Amino acid sequence: MTDRKIRVGVLFGGRSGEHEISLRSALTVMSAMDPARYEIVPIGIDHEGRWFLEKNALKVLAEAAPDLGALSAGDTPVTLLPHNNSRTLVPTPSKSGVVARAGQSLGGPLDVVFPVLHGTFGEDGTVQGLLELAGVPYVGAGVLGSAIGMDKDTQKRVLRDAGVPVVNYHSIIRTDYEEHPALAKKFARALGYPVFVKPNALGSSIGISKVKRPGDLDAALRDAFQYDRKALIEQSCEGRELECAVLGNDHPEASTVGEILVTHGHEFYNYESKYIDEKGSEIRIPAKLPKAALNKIRKMAVEAFKVLSLRGMARVDFLARRDLKKIFVNEVNTIPGFTSISMYPKLWEASGIALPKLIDRLIELAIEDHRERAGLKFTFHPKRNPQA
Repeated sequence: MTDRKIRVGVLFGGRSGEHEISLRSALTVMSAMDPARYEIVPIGIDHEGRWFLEKNALKVLAEAAPDLGALSAGDTPVTLLPHNNSRTLVPTPSKSGVVARAGQSLGGPLDVVFPVLHGTFGEDGTVQGLLELAGVPYVGAGVLGSAIGMDKDTQKRVLRDAGVPVVNYHSIIRTDYEEHPALAKKFARALGYPVFVKPNALGSSIGISKVKRPGDLDAALRDAFQYDRKALIEQSCEGRELECAVLGNDHPEASTVGEILVTHGHEFYNYESKYIDEKGSEIRIPAKLPKAALNKIRKMAVEAFKVLSLRGMARVDFLARRDLKKIFVNEVNTIPGFTSISMYPKLWEASGIALPKLIDRLIELAIEDHRERAGLKFTFHPKRNPQA
């Protein structure tokens, strides 16, 4: 890199139930980026998936906080073209069909993209695929790691096959549930009540229900099926909720471990206790754990990161029995939250890496990973036998 500023495209918003959480995370990330080092290119994605160059994003998001609503259309509709080294944003037609400066790029090429997107169409490998096609470095896991990280069923299968403990569960698709209504009840009965029902591919505890008796199972599944065609029915693990942050590429490192303490009448760490009720949860960093348990969780976090082929960053969530004799990986988040209350930046801050330095490191890891993969061959030309 030269002495010029690094142009960082920050993607936020998106077609997801976690749209508003993404806006909060983006505000935190962009506010922490060193203006002397980075040229921020804010790119907002609305609920319909349209990209907008949000020139005044920091001001708009800051003024809207803390009650951030859905992203509104920005100044210029833009996109990235899906061919190699297409790193510059280009204008696209607006709703009126008008294309501003048609055929021209908007600014210089992007050096790296920071997807601050949560949930579907952002954290699941779809945006990562576009960035791969465009040949632009990006923060976080690649297509495969993102897709596995988002799909709870697949993620748990991969972890379990690698010997990483996960809670017992069953997955069920909506058509099977509708055609065989007794199947879900059979699964839940085998696991033992209470069970947790959740959409297969969504975060921020959206669509999750704790089901204590058979009569409430159908309502919980119908709620989950609003967000995904597949749902999970999981065995409950009463005890402690612990989290560990991971940072790195080939040699990932784990942070200290934090604990979520649910308070104020909430039964589990749901959307309300996370984002709405200020007294709904308490974060304890570091968690009060014996040294052996702390080391075990940090080791499991790195192992899960490697097993799932992740890059850059991840937050690994754990469930543990109260006596810590059994510790399970609950799920891995490939684009963890960066809001003011989010565990990922807080865990690294407690481990000695402040948010601005953390962002620096994530961008460095993205560029390093892209540089390494750029040296690989993607074409093959077999030698022809001249005598054939």
